[in-house]
Amino acid sequence: MYIGEIIALFVAVSWTATALFAEVASKRMGSLPLNTVRMTMSLALLAMTLWLTMGAPYPRYADGQTWLWLVLSGVVGYVIGDYCLMQGYIYIGSRFGQLFMTLSAPTAALTGRLLLGEQMRPLAIVGMVVTLGGIAMSILSKKDNSVRLNLPRKGIFFAAMAGICQGFGLVLSKVGLEHYDAAIAAAGASQQAAVEGALLPLPLYLAVPFAATMIRASIGLAGFFALLALFNHDWKAKLSHAVHDRKAMWCLLGATVFGPFIGVSASLLATQYTSTGIAQTLFALTPVLIIAPAALLFHQRVTVREVVGAVISVAGVCLFFT
Repeated sequence: MYIGEIIALFVAVSWTATALFAEVASKRMGSLPLNTVRMTMSLALLAMTLWLTMGAPYPRYADGQTWLWLVLSGVVGYVIGDYCLMQGYIYIGSRFGQLFMTLSAPTAALTGRLLLGEQMRPLAIVGMVVTLGGIAMSILSKKDNSVRLNLPRKGIFFAAMAGICQGFGLVLSKVGLEHYDAAIAAAGASQQAAVEGALLPLPLYLAVPFAATMIRASIGLAGFFALLALFNHDWKAKLSHAVHDRKAMWCLLGATVFGPFIGVSASLLATQYTSTGIAQTLFALTPVLIIAPAALLFHQRVTVREVVGAVISVAGVCLFFT
């Protein structure tokens, strides 16, 4: 029936919608106000989810080590990574921003090797080269016997940092989840059973990723709010202007719902019906799927070279999961 594969494709479409909504909102609000409001929305949705699945609107069973690693992951993946991603959207748009997110796979592989001692297969090294080659093909061109960038340097820097931080943050999250599993076991709870008192009696292992995300989002909100207040003496006015921009808020709501809520939920569901490798490969289609709607909605000129480069970059990511 290919249920898992269909759900995984839906996740890629969902994340494509997230990127498009976020591009519009980031250009109207600015990166810091957007991320501050987005983290607030995310926490509200996550608290509701945990209340239904864990019987409390906070991450139950999480101990100090769990909080430590997931807070570190939130700083890297959310505060630095999401700030850079939204800044990248402002300078180069969501289409190229999502292309650079393919850097998360090689970054995760390298970081996993350094922090966790995970082995890197030869095919993963080939995948790194192919991914970088696809990105280079999309952003470089040759003119008058010289190679030049087709995108602003600031946009490239922020988008590349976003991809790197996502990969690094993913590995830190993995460490945090391992500590979370140990804390649950120490508390005598079973991950295969529903939590007593939960309104939605799902196995605990399905709720744990949402609980971990809530810890990351909490530090994300604190970090973005601190940066907003630190770098803007009129931060109250900026935040007020952001929340009163109806178009921006609707787009931000769309980015929040399709991203950390529906996207994350569906990605977890996909891995229950198909292998992780197949799911991750289909998730990685976002940089290709986003080309047509970005060109249509934002009237962007798309070259054959850019399309081929995006396909090659995604193919490189796929090599990590084969």
